Amino acid sequence: MTDVAIVGLAQTPYRRRRDDANFAELIYGVTCGALADAGLEIGDIDNFITVSNDFWDGRTISSMAVQDACGSSFDGGRNVSTVEGDGTFGLLYGMMRILSGAYQTTLVVVHCKGSEGNMRLITSGMFDYIYTRPLGIEATGAAALQARRYMDKYQLTEEDFAHVSIKNRGNALRNPNAQLAATLSLDQVMASKPVASPLKLHDISPISDGAAAVVLAHRNVANKLGRKPVWVKGIAHCSEAHFLGDRDLAEAPALRDAAFRAYQMAGIDDPFAEIDLVELYDAYSYMEPLWFEELGFCPKGKGAELIRLGATAFDGPLPVNPSGGVLSAHAVLVAGLARVIEASLQIRGDAGERQVEGPVELALAHGINGPCGQSHCVVILGE
Repeated sequence: MTDVAIVGLAQTPYRRRRDDANFAELIYGVTCGALADAGLEIGDIDNFITVSNDFWDGRTISSMAVQDACGSSFDGGRNVSTVEGDGTFGLLYGMMRILSGAYQTTLVVVHCKGSEGNMRLITSGMFDYIYTRPLGIEATGAAALQARRYMDKYQLTEEDFAHVSIKNRGNALRNPNAQLAATLSLDQVMASKPVASPLKLHDISPISDGAAAVVLAHRNVANKLGRKPVWVKGIAHCSEAHFLGDRDLAEAPALRDAAFRAYQMAGIDDPFAEIDLVELYDAYSYMEPLWFEELGFCPKGKGAELIRLGATAFDGPLPVNPSGGVLSAHAVLVAGLARVIEASLQIRGDAGERQVEGPVELALAHGINGPCGQSHCVVILGE
């Protein structure tokens, strides 16, 4: 367990297009929301972490354009650091800043307006420009390769992945922030438009606009606030090879290693028995069982079976993505921090209609970055 807690949080609703708000307005809104949730004012924050991406924002040094909106220029300015990746990595960076002893509080804020970018063009930039990018590969094409490899190695079917979409889109019906929520049948998922075999439209997360923010505080501050703190009990990240040809895409050793280190920090020996709830980064339906396995919740190749049996259902023994997950709302960069926020709300008992039954004392949140989950961040949260 660390001496850092989440004491305030906020997120926007996630929508396909937010023409009513620009980047700065989204950021200002979640900044004010997170501060109000914590019972703090901007002058109480002594460190800022902004998470953004130049390609999605369509400008160079995108972090410079949002610092006023998050309040970092208040009273002559505060220390600001930037992350260009998933919001969970911003959380990790902010926590490290506090643990260094230099700061007592940190605001982590992340935004993305996917509606203003070209997903295929931007995500193709992840790949090698000499050998790989000329093939036309981008995020969904690469994900299809990973899904196919995973299927072939463990004799899985497209129907196995369809059950993930059915579960998560159904869970999203309880979440007013979700972009896509629906009661789907297996036939509907299987009949949806083919995009990149074996992936179909209902296997793929939407493109979303949104923002999120959390306030982190050292124990010395967190214990003095009125709001119930959510403690970061364990956190770790790990990356693997960038070139897809150097990886077995049916495995995720970076996630396995990150989980092992996070579990060690949190003192977890049996994750399935000890963790009460999981929020996974499921940008594509096949990712949920694959990540579930690599997190050590079940043997390799058995994640899809557990999902079919209802083990990860909203009312199952280990609910996974009761919020609807990334399959129901995917603002790139924001989605990982949204997983942290959703898990924190469950621990606080503030998740509204999507609050699962029984106490949530320990939860896992997860973020990814890079092609086919090249980098992973695992966060263990608790009371």
